[in-house]
Amino acid sequence: MTKQLLIYERAVPVTRQRHGSWSVKAGATFDFARGVNSVPLMVAEFGNASAEYTIVFGGAADEIIPVALLGIRDNENLYVNDTGAWAGNYVPAFLRRYPFVFSSDNANDADATFTLCVDEEFAGCNDEGRGERLFDADGERTQYLQNVLGFLQAYQVQFQRTKIFVKRLQDLDLLEPMQAQFTLRTGQRSTLSGFSVVNRERLKALPADRLAELMQADELELVYQHLASLRNLTPIAERIGGGAAAEAPDTAPAAPADFETSGNA
Repeated sequence: MTKQLLIYERAVPVTRQRHGSWSVKAGATFDFARGVNSVPLMVAEFGNASAEYTIVFGGAADEIIPVALLGIRDNENLYVNDTGAWAGNYVPAFLRRYPFVFSSDNANDADATFTLCVDEEFAGCNDEGRGERLFDADGERTQYLQNVLGFLQAYQVQFQRTKIFVKRLQDLDLLEPMQAQFTLRTGQRSTLSGFSVVNRERLKALPADRLAELMQADELELVYQHLASLRNLTPIAERIGGGAAAEAPDTAPAAPADFETSGNA
């Protein structure tokens, strides 16, 4: 498995033979996420995430997925501090599931078979008893490993629900490529591009029956949570160097571009 999954260096299937004596100490550091400026976000997270992150849509065509912006420059995560601690109130589920991940040859298929994998390069993986054991003395899954499986299964369900939401936005032609320009306190100009947002005018122009469909599916609320979260662009810029942005970001339509994210679960 490659860096296509952003934070995973060497994810391999979890087996009794290979990991029978392994333990995992997770949650102590987020250094593994220091180099990513966005991570996928599931729709169930919009309520918590919209309070402090900017939610936009990254990717292209069938791979578009909501993401939480963690920085405005490449390879910079402004929510991991110098000690590796998370400098935010809410940690996206994409990061909380690390170092575990489901692997599948066809992850976009609702009936796909998934294999539990662990990133063996994660510093918290060890055979010294630090953290939580994966298997007990009899070679059976521990409660910790069962909980991990349950969390990833729930994540996969939300991934499918999120795909349905994005598909509806695409079918309604509501997504518009945008870019944001920032002037930092130092005077430096920075441009963030390669993402899409919901176009408010197109949303307001929808027929009543289509708006009703969004509302009945609890997706109209998601749209407004996304739109409200755009106000967090300036606070994100203010995290750079501990200084405030000199001015609020200007946003304008832009051509689609690559964005640092992944559509895989």
